[in-house]
Amino acid sequence: MSGSPWLVVGLGNPGPEYAATRHNVGFLVVDRLADALGVKLARHKRGHALAAEGKFGVPGALTPTVLVEPMSYMNESGGPVKALMAFYGVEPDHLVVVHDELDIPFAAIRVKFGGGDNGHNGLKSIRRALGTGDFFRVRVGIDRPPGRQEPADYVLKPYSSAERKELPEVVQRAADAVESLLTQGLERTQNTFNT
Repeated sequence: MSGSPWLVVGLGNPGPEYAATRHNVGFLVVDRLADALGVKLARHKRGHALAAEGKFGVPGALTPTVLVEPMSYMNESGGPVKALMAFYGVEPDHLVVVHDELDIPFAAIRVKFGGGDNGHNGLKSIRRALGTGDFFRVRVGIDRPPGRQEPADYVLKPYSSAERKELPEVVQRAADAVESLLTQGLERTQNTFNT
């Protein structure tokens, strides 16, 4: 790839037992982006991750992009992300992390640059590995757990049947937000998606 690409990282936990859980929505979004580009994620030789290279945009204005799903557990995402950033020569301002967010209603999308980790173990690990929180986030709302359920248990549970019906549309909107961020920039993307 010529020039520094964007690294788009979907957060999740590897393994079939986690595939349908709320914590894995980042993987679903990256899978959708890979489909849109017509590329297949495969094990990367450097980082402990699945990755695929592609380009978003229109001819003459294409944005080189590496799609990534770390194959470590969520709380160790920082290592694979840092390794792939080094491999591709990517600075934090060209990193987009797609993750579940408890403090946003289900199906809502929020895009931002920088900030804390809000108790999210994947973000915490990435911030620790990079020494900064100054990267882009596409936050996919999963809502707070009902009643007294622990957030740590709730994020590892599958979606409700009502949520599952809506999920494909949510994943598509999050994928659209990533593509918009890469091709249109933060402000226009926020105006479109942070409603």
